Amino acid sequence: MPDGVILIADDDSAIRTVLNQALVRAGYDVRTTGSAAGLWRWVAAGEGNLVITDVVLPDENGFDLIPRIKRIRPELHVVVMSAQNTILTAIAAAERGAFDYLPKPFDLKELTAIVARALSAPEKKREPAPGETDDRLPIIGRSAAMQEIYRVIARLTQSDLTVTIAGESGTGKELVARALHDYGRRKHRAFVAVNMAAIPKELVESELFGHERGAFAGAINRGIGRFEQAEGGTLFLDEIGDMPMEAQTRLLRVLQQGEYTSVGGRAPISTDVRIIAATNRDLRQLIQRGLFREDLYYRLNVVPLRLPPLRERAEDIPDLVRHFLRRAEEQGLPPKRVDADAIDVLKRYRWPGNVRELENLIRRLAVLHSGDAIPAALVTQELSEPERMPGADSAEPISLSAMVERHLASVFKEYGGELPPPGLYDRVLAEVERPLLSICLGATRGNQIRAAHLLGLNRNTLRKKIRDLGLEVIRGLKAE
Repeated sequence: MPDGVILIADDDSAIRTVLNQALVRAGYDVRTTGSAAGLWRWVAAGEGNLVITDVVLPDENGFDLIPRIKRIRPELHVVVMSAQNTILTAIAAAERGAFDYLPKPFDLKELTAIVARALSAPEKKREPAPGETDDRLPIIGRSAAMQEIYRVIARLTQSDLTVTIAGESGTGKELVARALHDYGRRKHRAFVAVNMAAIPKELVESELFGHERGAFAGAINRGIGRFEQAEGGTLFLDEIGDMPMEAQTRLLRVLQQGEYTSVGGRAPISTDVRIIAATNRDLRQLIQRGLFREDLYYRLNVVPLRLPPLRERAEDIPDLVRHFLRRAEEQGLPPKRVDADAIDVLKRYRWPGNVRELENLIRRLAVLHSGDAIPAALVTQELSEPERMPGADSAEPISLSAMVERHLASVFKEYGGELPPPGLYDRVLAEVERPLLSICLGATRGNQIRAAHLLGLNRNTLRKKIRDLGLEVIRGLKAE
């Protein structure tokens, strides 16, 4: 049977009633109040084993209560609730020493699980809260998927754990990495970002670890690497899946021993850098293909963080649109708004380029459209890919070459008119090869001999491709 007295502070009587009923059913003793003063009286008297408080109370901000509670009752855990469910709220809760942050509206099962963890968790020492907070939001979105991201980020800012951020291109992986740095312990030191896909493979090691004079042809002076530039701060390794194997070996040594050797150097160099990696590729598949070290994967993947694509959080699109329009206005463009019908069009679109594609679209519309309100017709015209939108099926078949052309157009659009990183051939080939093999295996009901014959491939070649691509083969016929 659960044991513990829970103190709840919220000025909404309906929420107090719901929380009281749920926690009493779970076996807890519960006391509720609508003010910070009432909560403080119980805490000061030594009562209660856990505090659940709203941020906005009629007589005091819930965040201001937490340091006061910790001074007199350091063992008392505090769970913060808030309808202001942004990343800054989650980070502020973590910085002030809250045990957890719960965005409203919340799930009662999740609440009771947090209560159970808090009552069984040992006291945790935290560093004092910093004195200032940036008022700008580094990441936009109030969807359930983003709320979970905020909570993880808030916890990670209190540590130097290595993080790997996975997500499609344009989902905001560098924004998350910067948030981890800017609100973490190393925020007063350098944040250095490097894109592995944008560096020629033969120069990656020199770029990361630096080189000595004469280390190779053209090295007339000593070169400073990114690790040296990021000393004491954070090094963000974007597109880590494109890192060459030789550089992977050097990086593994850094993670294992905290030191590296420059190109052409002999003496090891100690380093204190937090590593945050990011990828839009499946690293496990790269391991199977012999392109990524398994031991490095486990060193990097201490805390995995997956960013949802924009199509999985379409409810965030109105907030993102307003944010990008405000940014355009700050850059000197006239104020604009997007019609409700146009927002509906944006929500139905598949967004292959994710948030980056949305930002580029809004910027383009803000520049080109002369009216105050951006209509749905103009948005539909600018998206220019109606076949990607639900309900836009055509009776005419689309050729493979046309589909590849459209896919390549979306890739180039994703980078806002700039050239995408190297590796485009392998990327497109992989995206065509996977559905091709899947369809043929499905047509032959998993019979690999018949599928290989249909494809014109050797059976062993087909088996290797199935293994490399991680395809699941469902057998409907007995193998020959």
